[in-house]
Amino acid sequence: MRWRSVTETTNTVLDTAPEDTFYTVGWTISGLATLAAIVAVWMFGI
Repeated sequence: MRWRSVTETTNTVLDTAPEDTFYTVGWTISGLATLAAIVAVWMFGI
């Protein structure tokens, strides 16, 4: 990821670098796995 200036006009779709996409996907998978673990503990009382 790179820092963007507030005054810099960017197109979000065109300016997204591949590493930003992988970063976002990684955090999404991590968050879903965490939620799944919490629900499993809650439902099954593990």
